[in-house]
Amino acid sequence: MIDRRNTDNKEKKSLLERFLLILGFLFFMLYFVLGMGIIFWEKFYPSKEFPLDMEMKYRVAFGLLLIVYAFYRATRFYTKAKNSQY
Repeated sequence: MIDRRNTDNKEKKSLLERFLLILGFLFFMLYFVLGMGIIFWEKFYPSKEFPLDMEMKYRVAFGLLLIVYAFYRATRFYTKAKNSQY
């Protein structure tokens, strides 16, 4: 037996669902790029000093924390969208 709610959900996305999908992806990219930028600041801008006075080990830890948070948000968003009943 085919679950009609699941097939209807894939076919018909509301404007709000599309907007939230794009917004979720943008915030994932924001956190991911911010984390990568903090870690690799000197490779991107060799002539400029990092704006915050942080040791490299703390910058790497902060960057990794942002990257892990980005993936956490993405998995939460994916599971919520998958279980949506709209």
